[in-house]
Amino acid sequence: MTQRLAAAAVRGVVALAACVVACAALVPAPAAHAATTTPPVRAATSPTPASAAPASATPARAAPANPAPPALSVRAAALIDEGTGQQLYGRNANAELPIASTTKLMTALIALRHVPLSRVFAYPVYYLSSVDSQIGLVPGERMNVHDLLIAMLLPSADDAAYDLAFNVGHGSVSRFLGMMNAAAQGLHLSHTHYTTPSGLDTPGNYSSAGDLVRLASYLLQHEPYFKSVVRQSHAVLRTGNRARSVTNLNDLVARFPWVNGVKTGHTLEAGYVLVASGTQHGMTLIDAVLGTSSESARDANALSLLNWGFANFGLRTPLHAGRVLARPAITGNPQAHARLIAASTYTHVFPRSAKVRLRVSAPATLTGPLPANAVVGSVAVLENHRVVTRVPLLLAAALPQIRKKHSAVSALVISVTLSGLVVAAGAVIGLTMFWREWTRGTRGGRPRSRKPQ
Repeated sequence: MTQRLAAAAVRGVVALAACVVACAALVPAPAAHAATTTPPVRAATSPTPASAAPASATPARAAPANPAPPALSVRAAALIDEGTGQQLYGRNANAELPIASTTKLMTALIALRHVPLSRVFAYPVYYLSSVDSQIGLVPGERMNVHDLLIAMLLPSADDAAYDLAFNVGHGSVSRFLGMMNAAAQGLHLSHTHYTTPSGLDTPGNYSSAGDLVRLASYLLQHEPYFKSVVRQSHAVLRTGNRARSVTNLNDLVARFPWVNGVKTGHTLEAGYVLVASGTQHGMTLIDAVLGTSSESARDANALSLLNWGFANFGLRTPLHAGRVLARPAITGNPQAHARLIAASTYTHVFPRSAKVRLRVSAPATLTGPLPANAVVGSVAVLENHRVVTRVPLLLAAALPQIRKKHSAVSALVISVTLSGLVVAAGAVIGLTMFWREWTRGTRGGRPRSRKPQ
């Protein structure tokens, strides 16, 4: 009996030791810092900042059509904003049509790209029909590029165009035409081809209203001299055999101070053509009207389209780079907030009747580490209910990892508590084993005590 009780006690001690070892593994070491795992940032919708109107929760509906344009008597027309390149109106805008002297827009670009304005050229032996527009250059007459461009762009002088083509092409008009067509391809004018530097009715010389306004926009933005010339109503050519006064055939420039370009054209096949530009309220619009019936119809159609554009559209910048649009909380630091900023500025032409709003999508909380300029959301620009564009939201400053601190007192409390539980569990196990052995011995018929004999 005594041996069984002793064995039971030993087994109880062993069980107690096992409990102590197991519980000791659960007690955290009293380290000063413990690294935390950073969960991935998840997209969540946060309220729109006070500076931007909140987006409606109703389903998106189709955006209203642009304001009805005026009735135009043209074969083709197009209207764009110069700054953004947005097309605001198009009628047969990609139709490939004769374009008359608006061909000279490309002639001017090639000359400006390849020779300085001070270069002097001698007019080649080349005779034009008396009905062609010209300034009366004679073979051998010397004029600089500065004046040849004015003569070609204002009174639309064909002889000035051929002078430039021959000399810039190093004695070959055909070589110059190759340069014109290569430039058209480089500018992605896919509905344009040139077979003449002047625009006279020639098979294979054509463009479209859409290509013409894009070419004019490129010239106005990249060629300051071109921009300064086409806004003049009159000029004086001081080189050559004599001084010449010239007048801009685009009479809208003289009639309206806000009209600042660009080029007229007329042939039997093309009809009357005009590429016109104007600036109002900080916005420049460019239109092209092709195939009108007269000078007055040409001017009226171009002017009507420009006026319609200015009356019904406006340039707005609803989003500026660096603007703070959201301030999510930081995990582990409830007193601090991160700053999410717009990645870029967005400028767009909107109908004046449109409601322009911002809708921000960003996490409600962020957990570091995250580097500065990390993309952690986006902002949508809405025209009425239609998303026009989305701009990324960037983290304005790096977000470090938050490390949790474990105090020695907390570790001691946990250790004492677990130790008490271990002792109690061991005592219970030992007493249980002892009781089982005692009971087993009693059931065997052995007396609990004997009297001494």
